[in-house]
Amino acid sequence: MNRKIVQVAAGVITRPDGCFLIGQRAPGTFYPGYWEFPGGKVEAGETPAQALCRELDEELGIRVERLNPWLVREHDYEHAHVRLHFFEVPQWSGSLNDHVHSELAWVRPGAVDRTPMLPANGPILKALSLPRMMGVTQAGQIGVEQQLLAVDRALDNGLRLIQVRDRGLPDTLKRGYVAALIQRARSKGAIVVLNDEVELALELGADGVHLSAERLADCSARPALEWVGASCHDRHELERAAQLGLDYAVLGSIRETPTHPTGQPIGWEGFSAKAQGLPIPVFAIGGVSAEDMVTARAAGAHGLAAIRSAWPSA
Repeated sequence: MNRKIVQVAAGVITRPDGCFLIGQRAPGTFYPGYWEFPGGKVEAGETPAQALCRELDEELGIRVERLNPWLVREHDYEHAHVRLHFFEVPQWSGSLNDHVHSELAWVRPGAVDRTPMLPANGPILKALSLPRMMGVTQAGQIGVEQQLLAVDRALDNGLRLIQVRDRGLPDTLKRGYVAALIQRARSKGAIVVLNDEVELALELGADGVHLSAERLADCSARPALEWVGASCHDRHELERAAQLGLDYAVLGSIRETPTHPTGQPIGWEGFSAKAQGLPIPVFAIGGVSAEDMVTARAAGAHGLAAIRSAWPSA
């Protein structure tokens, strides 16, 4: 028998150093001792955003000054089937004064040292460890040596997610080039995904694969790699990526670009309409740069993917 879905709002409250806040559930509640993201039930007449603002005031004594829509995930607990609306809260005021948890802790993405976490939060923790900026390579246009130099500069500047998409590059050059790029990225702790080349990713030890929209449509199961994403152009493709349990999607084009000169840009409103309510992070691509990050995240994007603007010049 289908149970009523309980709507819940949860906040990823962050500090400037990148750490986020979690709380330990108190005795006498469901899952006592488990860690969770602060938030609570959406009451009648409230939007999830309004509910989160109220809950964070009541629970923690803080006032939300800015919040961004992020992910929506469902989980079937023993006591309820919940739909969790996750928001990022990058700007807030007040002093933390917890009223409901046994303990609060600031933790770093990819290094959460508090257990156990509520079962619904595993995919959320992985999503939070996904960098916010993706650089998409173009060695087929600028040459292997220039691309590797650009990768070195970008890694030194903090880039930690690279999609290798080098169409037109001869196979005689590709293997050695990709191996060299992976080695450089690994020395900086960066993630490398190869566009559509599952076998090469497995052979060379890449972190994952990025599926084209065509490959996504033909895919019957998630490839067996740590990180798997896909290029998407509409809601159907985004939902397909989520159905396969991919880690992220890339959606665009936000603006006109030389790469897709005849494509119809979707703009930020179009991006928000297509990406809202999904259970996986979505990057915005197409004529974007780091200067668009605040706008992108306000529209619900996890971050940005870029070709030309990702690679600083010498």
